[in-house]
Amino acid sequence: MSNKGNLFLIPSSISPNTQDAIVPPKVRDSLQAIRYFLAEDIRTARRYLGSLKLYEKIDALTFEVLNKDTKEGDLAALFKPAFAGNNLGVLSESGCPGIADPGALAVRFAHQNAIKVIPLVGPSAIFLALMASGLNGQRFAFHGYLPIQRKEAVRAIRDLERESKLKNQTQIFIETPYRNNQFLANLVQELMPETLLCVALDITGENESIRTDLVGSWRAQTIELSKNPAVFLFLA
Repeated sequence: MSNKGNLFLIPSSISPNTQDAIVPPKVRDSLQAIRYFLAEDIRTARRYLGSLKLYEKIDALTFEVLNKDTKEGDLAALFKPAFAGNNLGVLSESGCPGIADPGALAVRFAHQNAIKVIPLVGPSAIFLALMASGLNGQRFAFHGYLPIQRKEAVRAIRDLERESKLKNQTQIFIETPYRNNQFLANLVQELMPETLLCVALDITGENESIRTDLVGSWRAQTIELSKNPAVFLFLA
């Protein structure tokens, strides 16, 4: 029998306005047995756990950084608590660990070292957007960020639109909020008029807006997106 701790994948809120509204009882129960955490940003992780009011003292918890700069060689040290028999939790900065998130690095290490991985239920902006889009939820692909340079972005959009039409596949993207409008403009200008385009903005937040329409209809309007996190989806 293994004396190693388990690795828990802990969802966090997508919007700061829903800090504790999306935390199911099982997540709360699991958290009470965890004292060691890996997080993208320790400050926001402490704030999030503090908002749940599960711990007598947040200072009694131990946090280490796991982010995009973490190397594979760093993981053995980060997993010392688990090797010593303690449960270890991975907190995403937004949504579910391991989905568009560096938590996948920790999960892979856990599998390689026979540490049990336990995913907990929580919100994912990517999947909530797909659910609400009305686009193909049977066949889809998440592409993360497109290239910043317009020429490369245009080439990627056209290539992925062809793939979407060929495979009947929903294509999903995210973008840095301050580039939302430029990204939308690229999609509206380059996609075919009959392609369906969905923009899901500030999901679960106070300014949530989800709209799916033909690209031709998007072109007929002047749209100004807020600088909130957004998910973009299209289906040719």
